[in-house]
Amino acid sequence: MRNSWKIRSAVVFGLAITGFMLVDGDQTAQARPQYMKAFVTSYEGLEEEAKKVKCGLCHGKKKSERNKYGMAVGKALEKKNEKDAEKLAEALKAAEKADSSTEGKTFGDLIADGKLPE
Repeated sequence: MRNSWKIRSAVVFGLAITGFMLVDGDQTAQARPQYMKAFVTSYEGLEEEAKKVKCGLCHGKKKSERNKYGMAVGKALEKKNEKDAEKLAEALKAAEKADSSTEGKTFGDLIADGKLPE
């Protein structure tokens, strides 16, 4: 009788953990490759550099945090997880006008100098 109870408890616990992982696991990573594609398409010549930094182009060390450039692009987008290539290109263009971390330079100035926005 005791072994039966232990087995049932282990099975229920295992199912609960599996259910939690299935529900929570889908929400942890939300890659948005369309953003990188829009950047690379809009700014030829910065492809290799952008692909090296990957998500760091718009995010900090934590993917949940956006850097200054990521905030400028996000502010220019009308909705979260935009997929329309034209709207993404427009948002990138709008972000060019925002001040970068480099004193006296906008993101557009950095891009024109062949540097990634920072």
